Amino acid sequence: MMKFKSKRFGIRFGFGKKTSNKGTQQDQQQKGIGNNNNNSSSSTYEIKWELRPGGMLVQKRQESIGEDLISIRVSTFAHFHDLSIEATSTFGELKMVLALLTGLQPKQQRLLFKGKEREDDEYLHMVGVGEKDKVLLLEDPAFKEKKLLNNISTSCHTIVV
Repeated sequence: MMKFKSKRFGIRFGFGKKTSNKGTQQDQQQKGIGNNNNNSSSSTYEIKWELRPGGMLVQKRQESIGEDLISIRVSTFAHFHDLSIEATSTFGELKMVLALLTGLQPKQQRLLFKGKEREDDEYLHMVGVGEKDKVLLLEDPAFKEKKLLNNISTSCHTIVV
């Protein structure tokens, strides 16, 4: 049986956040940075890392504010509404926003994207909703039928002679 010795590598990556190095030429040459001709332009980049829950070490994401808002067009047969919403929102949250705009309760709404009805717990970004995409809003046929039956029953009165 053979045993292998593990080697440790002390490699520093040259990407990421820019930081300037100040020091003598001798210090920079020892670190492997810069050259003898141009010391003022020598700089290194630092990568920030994060450990994911699964144990994977990955480069840390850039966090930017307002970048995850998307503009979508929600259309019915007669009207359309342009609105901005976070890409990480669910279709249920979109229904709540549309309830304020249309007057239809979230249970009465059906949202279609790419020809498929979407569930309330599905995320917009996970199904591919992006900037300037169109979502179709339909009224639930069961609620439409109930409303129609209520209108008929209240408008018809029996006349006894």
